[in-house]
Amino acid sequence: MAEQGQFRRVITNIAHGGHAILDSADPTAEAAKIRDSDVNALSSVVQESAADAEHAGRTSFGYLFSGLAEQFPAHHLPQDDKAPDVVKALLALGGAMIETPQDGRDPQLNSPIPPVYTYWGQFLDHDLTAATDRDLVINITDEHIVPEAPDEVVKKLVNQRTPELNLDSVYGDGPFVTPTAGSKAVPYDGIKFRLGLLSPLPTGALIPPVDDDERDLPRQAGIPLVGDERNDENLVVAQLHVAFLRFHNAAVDWVRANEPDRETDVEVFLRARDLTRWTYQWLCVHDYLRTVARPDVVDLVDTADENLLRLDERGTYMPVEFSVAAFRFGHSMVRGGYDWNRNFGRLGNTAPFASLVQLFQFTGKGGLGGAPTLLANWPVEWDRLVDKSSQFANRFARLIDTRLAPPLDVMPNEGNDENRPDRIRELLKHLARRNLLRGYRLAVPTGQAVATALGVTPLSQAELDQGSSEAVKAALGTEVLRGRTPLWFYVLKEAEVRELGRRLGEVGSRVVAETIIGHIRNDRGSYANQTSWSPAQGVLLPGGRPVRTIADFLRFAGVL
Repeated sequence: MAEQGQFRRVITNIAHGGHAILDSADPTAEAAKIRDSDVNALSSVVQESAADAEHAGRTSFGYLFSGLAEQFPAHHLPQDDKAPDVVKALLALGGAMIETPQDGRDPQLNSPIPPVYTYWGQFLDHDLTAATDRDLVINITDEHIVPEAPDEVVKKLVNQRTPELNLDSVYGDGPFVTPTAGSKAVPYDGIKFRLGLLSPLPTGALIPPVDDDERDLPRQAGIPLVGDERNDENLVVAQLHVAFLRFHNAAVDWVRANEPDRETDVEVFLRARDLTRWTYQWLCVHDYLRTVARPDVVDLVDTADENLLRLDERGTYMPVEFSVAAFRFGHSMVRGGYDWNRNFGRLGNTAPFASLVQLFQFTGKGGLGGAPTLLANWPVEWDRLVDKSSQFANRFARLIDTRLAPPLDVMPNEGNDENRPDRIRELLKHLARRNLLRGYRLAVPTGQAVATALGVTPLSQAELDQGSSEAVKAALGTEVLRGRTPLWFYVLKEAEVRELGRRLGEVGSRVVAETIIGHIRNDRGSYANQTSWSPAQGVLLPGGRPVRTIADFLRFAGVL
């Protein structure tokens, strides 16, 4: 708060209850370095934050393939009296997707995609989507699930994020808003993010650089003070969120050093935020998508005059086919353990790898190993997770296919509410079954219907059976699933048989690329709507090299 006699300009109220304030001991604009342009710019920032807050929980879901939705249930899994049989078949299929030693899969057979791309995708998903569909999905029994019609899904399902790849999950309300008492607002030190400090080392080696202990999320009693607490659900995405905080802070320093005409904190913050957002968006298209999807499909979508994702009377919306099915392909890439750092990894001092269970435990929700913040032996060494030419098999993500790593059937941070029935708690812990039931409940069209709508030859029954276990074949061969494959499973199987699990197939690539690129195009503030912006006009690495890869992004952030 300003002392008596200080100059204060309250720009506007914020929906979250705070105020945007510029304080100064001197009312002159020169002393306060407040110019009319700053006030206008700050008003824009605050209004944007207010708009985000106003729309949070109120942006829409919809269907990318509206023609299929309008013909419900012709292009969907069977309904009505067949629903119990569909649920049983989906539960069987989901159970059969968890890999077992009997599957005979070569553990050295992985994708050519480094693990960071798995979790960049998760971070991106959290930036786009926070659905309110959990109760729609889990308040069921095996025999009595009632699928919703598409128009009912659109009415009942809301998105708690603004799907614009604008990093609202990172920036929150911004640094010019005074948070209300007791709020969990994103904390700033000036126009930089505040970072969390590591807890003292109980055992093992310090992770270089050993004099840098700002490598955790900011926390309050273990709870992360970030724009989306899901970015602390596992340690990989939490460490990636730390990298985004640090990238912005480094961008602030870069702007001050290289663009001296931007004199005030308002100008520097806005420029650093734009450069961080645009770099992120550009990397999502030109590195992330071109790594996990077919590059030719990405190019087709990126250069098309129009996208399937068009604005309608509701404005922007999140396609159910993307969020509930296609973009969940990353679940198949998750490893049961990672070469994490010099304590938990190759030639590790403590263990040969960090298990997925441990990476859930060393988060706020997982208890942080009993410490108030991340322990000093647990920061990631990103060089083990970004190298596309690594000679070590466990430094790559799993293949994109229909087999999931065993820990994903007993997810440690899910299904722990003792007030729920045991059957529901078990379902929440089993990722594959949960995904399949969610898709059925929310009227996702079948894979064959989406392929046909895109003009792609659907998978044949022989392709669906190729390499599948007897249990998977039995589930797909039931009357209710024969020729009508759930879209999530279909996208994984298409990648498995048509791209050898090395990337998404044509249908998966198209749905994912249309959604991500469509949202970037629909955002007037994105890099795509600037005048020929590319990383060459962004922040530069030492030596003047642009940030063109996710690895470059981590280098500029000072974590690689």
